[in-house]
Amino acid sequence: MKRILTVAGSDSGGGAGIQADLKTIALLGGYGMSVVTALTAQNTTGVHGVHEVPISFIEQQFDSVLEDIGVDAAKTGMLSSPEIVKLVARKLRQYRIEMLVLDPVMIAKSGDPLLSNEARETLRRELLPLAYIVTPNLPEAEVLTGKRVRTLKEMKEAAKGIHDMGARYVLVKGGHLKGKAVDILYDGREAIAFPATRVLTKNTHGTGCTYSSAIATLIADEIDIHEAVRRAKVFITEAIVHGISIGKGHGPTNPYAHFVKELEEYKALKAMEAALEELGIAKVGHLVPEVRSNLGYALSFARGAGEVLAVPGRITEIGGRMVPASRPTFGASRHVARIILTAMAHDSSIRAAMNIRYTSQIISVCRRLGLRIASFDRGEEPKGVKEMEGSTLEWGTKRVIDELGEVPDIIYDEGEAGKEPMVRILGRDPEEVVAKVLAIGKGC
Repeated sequence: MKRILTVAGSDSGGGAGIQADLKTIALLGGYGMSVVTALTAQNTTGVHGVHEVPISFIEQQFDSVLEDIGVDAAKTGMLSSPEIVKLVARKLRQYRIEMLVLDPVMIAKSGDPLLSNEARETLRRELLPLAYIVTPNLPEAEVLTGKRVRTLKEMKEAAKGIHDMGARYVLVKGGHLKGKAVDILYDGREAIAFPATRVLTKNTHGTGCTYSSAIATLIADEIDIHEAVRRAKVFITEAIVHGISIGKGHGPTNPYAHFVKELEEYKALKAMEAALEELGIAKVGHLVPEVRSNLGYALSFARGAGEVLAVPGRITEIGGRMVPASRPTFGASRHVARIILTAMAHDSSIRAAMNIRYTSQIISVCRRLGLRIASFDRGEEPKGVKEMEGSTLEWGTKRVIDELGEVPDIIYDEGEAGKEPMVRILGRDPEEVVAKVLAIGKGC
């Protein structure tokens, strides 16, 4: 287990500072240690007080930890005074800590200053040359370079300028950009972009702390800096997507989201495999349409097809049974994903769907089973929608749900020229959908 030291302030609200650092380090498999530089009285609305730890005690923390335990990588966060910055720089040199992630924390998410003007100059002069990688956001990059940083071009120029100050690698974070959240990593030769879809949320407290701690933990494990930044970017993006809505201001990011997602993916895959196995045992192959069937299951927070499980190659009929072409994977079917995601937009509990053959007999069986049934007419589909591949399913599903005010069990259409008529079965999970399919198959 790699040893990661965070040198930062304490956030009494738990969303940033050493609290966020230690959570992230532990979740990524590191052993977290801390040197507390300041105590803050803060919550989601702002910083209401700062108490700097005496210099002598900060030094004592360093010595106690490093003389006994040692360190594989370190990160710095809030260093509020020139004296603290100088001490940290001296201790980093004393213990020859080379794997240093410098997060130049200057302003809290609420806008409260966390680093004095004098300390900023000391940080630039004393600490930057010791950094393996420095991770400023746009306002921090402006302070460090003394230049405007508002565009990708200016980010690249800032990264080069900060690199000239002595840092080995520079990661300028684009969270304040308009559009996509693009970060720029400069390695002394080229500027590499790491884009991510912007998440519209106010729950971003602790973003920089979490991101830099993730990088520190990954590089301690001897992961190449480019790969470390890529993984850390994925980690922090998921933490922002699943930020925690607490308090009256900026809620914190959720570093545990990465592992919640992995756990949910595993459970979803097992649920899909069990459902497909049940389908394969029953002789309901007569329900498979000419274009074949597919079964889909979305994660609870799914936003796109990449977060919806389906069967690559679909489900075919062999010997009267339904046989999947392969194991379910995420992003395997945009068609079934469109149906599920449209249903989830109205009712987030409806996360599974499957298509089967359409016949009037099947619709009659559905009625006898007491299933809620609705349909749409492809002939009424707007021309613009029809011209977009796969959009019919989204349009038809939404139209039915809007008219009913709820998500039905069955949505069907009678097709048109070149389009096979189809029945779609919806439910909360694969088990529920398959139960409906088996009941329909038994009744036909």
